[in-house]
Amino acid sequence: MIFYEDLRIGTVRKFGQYEVSREEVMDFATKYDPQPFHLDDAAAAETHFGRLSASGWHTCSMTMRMMVDDMADNPSAGLGSPGIDQLRWKKPVFPGDTLRCETELMEKRRSASRPEMGIFKSRVRTFNQNDEIVLEMVSNALIRTRSPEGED
Repeated sequence: MIFYEDLRIGTVRKFGQYEVSREEVMDFATKYDPQPFHLDDAAAAETHFGRLSASGWHTCSMTMRMMVDDMADNPSAGLGSPGIDQLRWKKPVFPGDTLRCETELMEKRRSASRPEMGIFKSRVRTFNQNDEIVLEMVSNALIRTRSPEGED
């Protein structure tokens, strides 16, 4: 189990593999982001995408899935997230792409009001099979400490 005290600034983790299917792109878009370039080949061909593309929100969801799968393989005392500071969709994601993730621990601190938990910030990058960044975000997360009175 990984606790706050185990986190090291600068640590980079590489993980995940997610195959993007046409069916999933269209299903997500139908439910949550029904814009023509996510649903219709002809409409998508007329845009700067040039072909059917995944919603950026779908890309976030696929990234989250890889992160949760990695957490299952590397259990931590995580307590959720208070939010994201920055989110950028750098390149479109297309059916047939294979995605992977990297995280880099940027900073950490103990909570002033809740010493039993720490807060850490990570840069999350999602790459396609060509090693192009398709998503980049700065995420905040909460994690339990081993000892509320301890040192960093």
